[in-house]
Amino acid sequence: MKELATGYGLVEGPVWHETLGLLYSDVPNGGVFRIAKDGSVSQQVPKRRGIGGMALHADGGLIMGGRDIVVTDIDGSNMQTLLAGADTAAGVGFNDLTTDAAGRIYVGDLGFKVFGGGEPKPGFLHVIDLDGSDRVISDGIMLTNGLGFSPDGRRLYHSDARADVVRVYDVLADGSVSGWQPFAHIQKGETPDGLAVAADGSVWVALAHGGAVAVYEPDGTLRERVPVPLPMVTSVCFGGDDLQDLYVVTGSRGGPSENCGSVFVMRAPVAGLPVAPARVTRPAP
Repeated sequence: MKELATGYGLVEGPVWHETLGLLYSDVPNGGVFRIAKDGSVSQQVPKRRGIGGMALHADGGLIMGGRDIVVTDIDGSNMQTLLAGADTAAGVGFNDLTTDAAGRIYVGDLGFKVFGGGEPKPGFLHVIDLDGSDRVISDGIMLTNGLGFSPDGRRLYHSDARADVVRVYDVLADGSVSGWQPFAHIQKGETPDGLAVAADGSVWVALAHGGAVAVYEPDGTLRERVPVPLPMVTSVCFGGDDLQDLYVVTGSRGGPSENCGSVFVMRAPVAGLPVAPARVTRPAP
């Protein structure tokens, strides 16, 4: 596993852009950064903090989480709010997100201030439809994290970090989901974080505090563990022209300094599943 960039507080939200390369955020220090295909590192969007998840938009823009779910141009300009954290039950904000083949956005809200010492409370899973309307489709998530669809789009995987479980839902035709079942139980203290799904249906789960990525078969059995040089593994993303480069991002906790969050890459034995861009209508200016 090769280190590509380091010096961040907590790296999150990796997303592959076929032209720009890898985009990712630094949650506490702010900003969205880019590793180009030539390996150069630059800042793509300045300042914005708290971005736990990102996705591309079909119009060339970018979906970003945080206090609100917003859509922007790819450089962070022309920012518009799709779903305000203040409009949710807890009013705190959002973490990781993904999109389905139709372009809907699936995102979990936070029931409490994770870094503020708040009393843990469950949050909800939302879907933002193509017309920009919002629906709550599941509840009881103690700390929402990674989201990803199976290759056929009929199953949605969802990490709950405080419950040490990766959920799986059956996805219905209208984009809602059935009651969830446990897909994988994570060993206490390792914590399921971001995830990505491969073309063969395997589910690759970042283990925060576990120093590894756990790879699960479609039936939930453990295929392998991929070791990572830093313990706080926060998310994963497939990229490269053939989607066979696995990007792994980390936070600093348990590492040698307060800003040692890093981006790593390795060649995976399978290709990743392409993630469709969002097609949610932008609000009128």
